[in-house]
Amino acid sequence: MSSVLPLSPKHTEQAAPDAIGIATALASRLAETANARDQVGGHAAQEREWLRESGLLTLSVPVQFGGQGAPWTLVYQVIRILARADSALAHVFGFHHLQLAGLQLYGNAQQQRHLLTLTVNERLFWGNALNPLDRRVTAQDSGAGYLLDGVKSFSSGSVGSDWLTVSAWHAPTKTALIAALPTRQAGVQVKPDWDAFGQRQTDSGNVHFEQVFLPSELVLQAPAQAATPQATVRSQIAQLIMTNLYLGIAEGAFEAARRYTEEQAKAWFASGVDKASDDPLVQHRYGQLWLLLRPAQVLADVAAQELDTVYRKGALITAQDRGQLAVAVAEAKALAHKAGLEISSQMFELTGARSTSAQYGFDRYWRNVRVHTLHDPIDYKLRDLGRYALSGTLPEPTAYS
Repeated sequence: MSSVLPLSPKHTEQAAPDAIGIATALASRLAETANARDQVGGHAAQEREWLRESGLLTLSVPVQFGGQGAPWTLVYQVIRILARADSALAHVFGFHHLQLAGLQLYGNAQQQRHLLTLTVNERLFWGNALNPLDRRVTAQDSGAGYLLDGVKSFSSGSVGSDWLTVSAWHAPTKTALIAALPTRQAGVQVKPDWDAFGQRQTDSGNVHFEQVFLPSELVLQAPAQAATPQATVRSQIAQLIMTNLYLGIAEGAFEAARRYTEEQAKAWFASGVDKASDDPLVQHRYGQLWLLLRPAQVLADVAAQELDTVYRKGALITAQDRGQLAVAVAEAKALAHKAGLEISSQMFELTGARSTSAQYGFDRYWRNVRVHTLHDPIDYKLRDLGRYALSGTLPEPTAYS
């Protein structure tokens, strides 16, 4: 039986057909070893090379710099396709494109042309060292640039990356700068020490900086430079990456449970039916899970369309545009959060005790979504939505809202 979770036609119409096909084939390839690799953890070097070879790393790069110029709706569809099979590699892929978005939102025209063209020509893989809550990396003024020292945590995709985007605390101005750096620059050490119980292959360990020289031409946002409404859209791109990761996990868990129920689950003796999938109570429960999944898919697609509309305005983005986008993204993320956790947990009540065997690895769906949904508290998203519903107050721009 084919997947019951096809892409929405309104998105496939505008999508580059090869990107969807390539992502689907790659997801199938990743799925073959996803359970085994999840159990081992560590760095998925070969699988990251498959991502590089796929050509999907240039998906969001504008055409004028040699990229594919895909809309965010397509980038998110690809993330979701990959996350159904392997949410860790989908995470690494999504955060690569988040760094590319940062170059476009923070960088000047010269920086964009240089770094994005370089990304295409040298097939660069970008990693993240821009955790805004971790201020341990400091920037000290030094001639025509800065010296960076300290440690940055939760650096997704840093292991095996070619370049990083990094934030560093500038004490004289009590603000942070944002910059780009080659990962292999002298003084940069990437530690593969990520040991969470989920998302085990996201390369999200610590990056250490010791007297690393950052030239001014690689500073994307200087200390004390006020963020424009356009620049603050980065957090919404990030939040929608997470939304589609959660959705992809939910879709993967739902499909794994559905297939197991159809093909292997035993009907309960009191049900009066021969097949578990013919049990009215099982059907009822799948209906409930479907009603968690479908609204989350719809709101994620709506939010992605809203992002594309706002993103295309460039420097003309207003605070109102950005605020309305943040509401749409919060709605989508809150529902995807719930769908991911509920479906990956309840699936075992529908598949039974035998489905907990390590050979299936179904527990990875819950572990992965549980770890990633802790990125930032869902209660603050609900608070923002409550404020908006009560008084029309738009979310305050932060790195998380």
